[in-house]
Amino acid sequence: MNESTHKNSNGAGECQCHCDFTLAFLLLRGWLAVRALLAGVEKYGAYKSVQVPVLDEHGQPDPGGAVLDLKVKFYSLANYHGVPAALQTKFHNEVLLPAFALNWFDKVLGPVLILTGLTLLLGLGTRISLFLQGLIYIALSVGLILINQPDGIAYLGIHLGLVAGALVLAKHNKFALLKKW
Repeated sequence: MNESTHKNSNGAGECQCHCDFTLAFLLLRGWLAVRALLAGVEKYGAYKSVQVPVLDEHGQPDPGGAVLDLKVKFYSLANYHGVPAALQTKFHNEVLLPAFALNWFDKVLGPVLILTGLTLLLGLGTRISLFLQGLIYIALSVGLILINQPDGIAYLGIHLGLVAGALVLAKHNKFALLKKW
Protein backbone atom coordinates (compact mmCIF):
# COMPACT_ATOMS: atom_id res chain seq x y z
CA MET A 1 0.00 0.00 0.00
CA ASN A 2 1.53 3.31 -1.04
CA GLU A 3 1.19 6.57 0.86
CA SER A 4 -1.60 8.05 -1.27
CA THR A 5 -3.67 4.87 -0.99
CA HIS A 6 -3.20 4.87 2.74
CA LYS A 7 -4.34 8.50 3.04
CA ASN A 8 -7.45 7.85 0.97
CA SER A 9 -8.36 4.70 2.91
CA ASN A 10 -8.41 6.45 6.27
CA GLY A 11 -10.23 9.53 5.01
CA ALA A 12 -7.39 12.00 5.47
CA GLY A 13 -6.55 12.31 1.79
CA GLU A 14 -8.35 14.05 -1.06
CA CYS A 15 -11.46 16.04 -0.13
CA GLN A 16 -14.50 14.22 -1.50
CA CYS A 17 -16.78 17.24 -1.05
CA HIS A 18 -15.07 19.30 -3.76
CA CYS A 19 -15.15 22.29 -1.42
CA ASP A 20 -12.34 23.88 -3.43
CA PHE A 21 -14.61 23.97 -6.49
CA THR A 22 -17.43 25.39 -4.39
CA LEU A 23 -15.17 28.12 -3.06
CA ALA A 24 -13.87 28.90 -6.55
CA PHE A 25 -17.43 29.20 -7.82
CA LEU A 26 -18.42 31.45 -4.91
CA LEU A 27 -15.51 33.77 -5.64
CA LEU A 28 -16.40 33.99 -9.33
CA ARG A 29 -20.09 34.39 -8.58
CA GLY A 30 -19.39 37.14 -6.05
CA TRP A 31 -17.00 39.04 -8.29
CA LEU A 32 -19.25 38.83 -11.36
CA ALA A 33 -22.31 39.79 -9.32
CA VAL A 34 -20.68 42.84 -7.75
CA ARG A 35 -19.14 43.84 -11.07
CA ALA A 36 -22.48 43.74 -12.90
CA LEU A 37 -24.40 45.36 -10.06
CA LEU A 38 -22.02 48.28 -9.66
CA ALA A 39 -21.60 48.74 -13.43
CA GLY A 40 -25.38 49.03 -13.67
CA VAL A 41 -25.61 51.48 -10.77
CA GLU A 42 -22.82 53.60 -12.28
CA LYS A 43 -25.06 54.19 -15.31
CA TYR A 44 -27.07 56.48 -13.00
CA GLY A 45 -24.09 58.47 -11.73
CA ALA A 46 -23.04 62.00 -12.61
CA TYR A 47 -20.87 64.76 -11.22
CA LYS A 48 -21.86 68.26 -10.19
CA SER A 49 -19.68 71.17 -9.15
CA VAL A 50 -20.02 72.45 -5.61
CA GLN A 51 -18.30 75.46 -4.14
CA VAL A 52 -17.05 75.07 -0.59
CA PRO A 53 -15.30 77.76 1.45
CA VAL A 54 -11.60 77.39 2.14
CA LEU A 55 -11.07 76.84 5.86
CA ASP A 56 -8.21 78.17 7.92
CA GLU A 57 -6.25 76.16 10.52
CA HIS A 58 -9.05 76.71 13.07
CA GLY A 59 -11.79 75.45 10.78
CA GLN A 60 -13.16 78.92 10.07
CA PRO A 61 -13.99 80.14 6.55
CA ASP A 62 -11.31 82.21 4.87
CA PRO A 63 -11.92 85.92 5.61
CA GLY A 64 -11.22 86.75 1.97
CA GLY A 65 -14.11 84.53 0.85
CA ALA A 66 -11.94 82.07 -1.05
CA VAL A 67 -13.81 79.00 -2.27
CA LEU A 68 -12.86 75.68 -3.85
CA ASP A 69 -14.74 74.11 -6.73
CA LEU A 70 -15.27 70.42 -5.98
CA LYS A 71 -16.81 67.82 -8.21
CA VAL A 72 -19.23 65.68 -6.23
CA LYS A 73 -20.67 62.44 -7.53
CA PHE A 74 -24.40 61.79 -7.15
CA TYR A 75 -26.88 59.23 -8.41
CA SER A 76 -30.29 59.88 -9.90
CA LEU A 77 -32.70 58.27 -12.35
CA ALA A 78 -32.44 61.46 -14.40
CA ASN A 79 -28.69 60.85 -14.91
CA TYR A 80 -29.17 57.49 -16.63
CA HIS A 81 -27.05 56.82 -19.71
CA GLY A 82 -26.66 53.15 -20.66
CA VAL A 83 -24.08 53.99 -23.28
CA PRO A 84 -21.61 56.74 -22.32
CA ALA A 85 -22.10 60.02 -24.17
CA ALA A 86 -18.52 59.87 -25.47
CA LEU A 87 -19.32 56.62 -27.30
CA GLN A 88 -22.83 57.58 -28.44
CA THR A 89 -21.61 59.66 -31.38
CA LYS A 90 -19.15 56.95 -32.45
CA PHE A 91 -21.95 54.38 -32.38
CA HIS A 92 -24.33 56.68 -34.27
CA ASN A 93 -21.72 57.05 -37.04
CA GLU A 94 -21.35 53.25 -37.41
CA VAL A 95 -23.48 52.06 -40.34
CA LEU A 96 -23.48 48.42 -39.20
CA LEU A 97 -25.17 49.36 -35.92
CA PRO A 98 -28.85 50.25 -36.46
CA ALA A 99 -30.10 53.25 -34.50
CA PHE A 100 -33.06 51.32 -33.05
CA ALA A 101 -30.67 48.68 -31.64
CA LEU A 102 -28.48 51.35 -30.06
CA ASN A 103 -31.48 53.13 -28.53
CA TRP A 104 -32.89 49.87 -27.14
CA PHE A 105 -29.51 48.78 -25.77
CA ASP A 106 -29.01 52.21 -24.18
CA LYS A 107 -32.32 51.88 -22.33
CA VAL A 108 -31.92 48.32 -21.03
CA LEU A 109 -28.19 47.98 -20.31
CA GLY A 110 -28.16 49.49 -16.80
CA PRO A 111 -31.30 47.77 -15.50
CA VAL A 112 -30.26 44.40 -16.96
CA LEU A 113 -26.80 44.66 -15.38
CA ILE A 114 -28.39 45.49 -12.02
CA LEU A 115 -30.90 42.65 -12.34
CA THR A 116 -28.34 40.02 -13.34
CA GLY A 117 -25.97 41.24 -10.64
CA LEU A 118 -28.64 40.98 -7.94
CA THR A 119 -29.91 37.58 -9.05
CA LEU A 120 -26.37 36.24 -9.23
CA LEU A 121 -25.50 37.65 -5.80
CA LEU A 122 -28.63 36.14 -4.25
CA GLY A 123 -28.30 32.82 -6.06
CA LEU A 124 -31.57 33.16 -7.98
CA GLY A 125 -31.07 31.26 -11.21
CA THR A 126 -27.29 31.60 -11.27
CA ARG A 127 -26.89 29.76 -14.58
CA ILE A 128 -29.44 32.01 -16.31
CA SER A 129 -27.88 35.11 -14.75
CA LEU A 130 -24.41 34.06 -15.86
CA PHE A 131 -25.61 33.25 -19.36
CA LEU A 132 -27.33 36.65 -19.65
CA GLN A 133 -24.18 38.38 -18.46
CA GLY A 134 -22.22 36.48 -21.11
CA LEU A 135 -24.66 37.68 -23.77
CA ILE A 136 -24.32 41.26 -22.50
CA TYR A 137 -20.52 41.06 -22.74
CA ILE A 138 -20.78 39.66 -26.27
CA ALA A 139 -23.13 42.49 -27.30
CA LEU A 140 -20.83 45.08 -25.74
CA SER A 141 -17.88 43.49 -27.56
CA VAL A 142 -19.68 43.74 -30.91
CA GLY A 143 -20.16 47.46 -30.36
CA LEU A 144 -16.54 47.97 -29.41
CA ILE A 145 -15.36 45.92 -32.40
CA LEU A 146 -17.38 48.17 -34.70
CA ILE A 147 -15.81 51.35 -33.31
CA ASN A 148 -12.33 49.81 -33.07
CA GLN A 149 -11.69 49.82 -29.31
CA PRO A 150 -9.25 46.89 -28.87
CA ASP A 151 -8.55 47.52 -25.17
CA GLY A 152 -12.23 47.37 -24.29
CA ILE A 153 -12.68 44.26 -26.42
CA ALA A 154 -9.89 42.46 -24.54
CA TYR A 155 -11.33 43.61 -21.21
CA LEU A 156 -14.76 42.20 -22.15
CA GLY A 157 -13.11 39.00 -23.38
CA ILE A 158 -11.68 38.48 -19.91
CA HIS A 159 -15.15 39.01 -18.44
CA LEU A 160 -16.59 36.46 -20.84
CA GLY A 161 -13.90 33.95 -19.84
CA LEU A 162 -14.79 34.48 -16.18
CA VAL A 163 -18.47 33.92 -16.95
CA ALA A 164 -17.64 30.74 -18.87
CA GLY A 165 -15.48 29.52 -15.99
CA ALA A 166 -18.31 30.22 -13.54
CA LEU A 167 -20.74 28.30 -15.74
CA VAL A 168 -18.39 25.31 -15.74
CA LEU A 169 -18.20 25.46 -11.94
CA ALA A 170 -21.95 26.10 -11.46
CA LYS A 171 -22.56 22.44 -10.60
CA HIS A 172 -20.64 23.15 -7.37
CA ASN A 173 -23.03 25.96 -6.42
CA LYS A 174 -23.91 25.04 -2.84
CA PHE A 175 -25.40 28.35 -1.75
CA ALA A 176 -28.25 29.21 -4.10
CA LEU A 177 -31.99 29.71 -3.82
CA LEU A 178 -32.70 28.11 -7.21
CA LYS A 179 -29.91 25.62 -7.84
CA LYS A 180 -31.19 24.10 -11.09
CA TRP A 181 -31.32 27.34 -13.06
